[in-house]
Amino acid sequence: MPITDHFLVTDRVAIVTGAGRGIGRATALALAEAGADLVVSARTAQDLDAVADAAGHFGRRVVAVVADANDLDTLPLLVERAIDELDGLDIVVNNVGGSYPRPLLDTSARMFEQAFHFNVTTALTLSKAAIPPMLERGGGSIVNIGSAMGRLADRGYAAYGTAKAALAHLTRLMAADGAPRIRVNGIAVGSTATSALESVLTDENIRVSMEQGTPLGRLGRPLDIALGVLYLCSPAGEYITGKMLEIDGGIEAPNLALGLPDL
Repeated sequence: MPITDHFLVTDRVAIVTGAGRGIGRATALALAEAGADLVVSARTAQDLDAVADAAGHFGRRVVAVVADANDLDTLPLLVERAIDELDGLDIVVNNVGGSYPRPLLDTSARMFEQAFHFNVTTALTLSKAAIPPMLERGGGSIVNIGSAMGRLADRGYAAYGTAKAALAHLTRLMAADGAPRIRVNGIAVGSTATSALESVLTDENIRVSMEQGTPLGRLGRPLDIALGVLYLCSPAGEYITGKMLEIDGGIEAPNLALGLPDL
């Protein structure tokens, strides 16, 4: 087998949440180009239609589902669509997540719990629904999209950073439960040029500061993360489980200067 064939996911079926833009879109298209059929989900129909059209150019089947992952009842429906319309399920990418930075004393218990729900509970819920049909096909791979803020510390990230730290450990715990047939890994994403950073990146001084604070000298691209997902999902990564792959340009300290005030 040619070495590059180990990075193919030909005829596998994947679910990607938050697939309308950014990392989710790039991941969906990478998996499609590598041979996977897709269930893609996001809140905006127009974004999903564009992704489905682009993935279709690779000759793959694509099911687009408009849904808000915060509504946990919608997540098992993604699994049902994969089984009913694509004949099974092999890969889940829990990409949906996020939370706006906020000073600690302005972070309410409700905001904290919302961040945990959106970043952690959604991943747990979809993964639990996905594992039984994966086992019916012999096994599968789950990838959770985390953040460098799950291991680093900076002002304003009490909710988001704690949630992503929990997601990282959930990844390890799920891997222990899923072995040997279900592999579960995650990616600790560094500062990546997506719509989530638009309000920050419009300030050239902040952008330059962030780039200078990254050893590789640039912000991440969605494709950088998508290629990591493909590696973890493909046969190339079949001896990896319970790991967080750090795709962050080499940062070991925060590079997002929010300028939040002292307590």
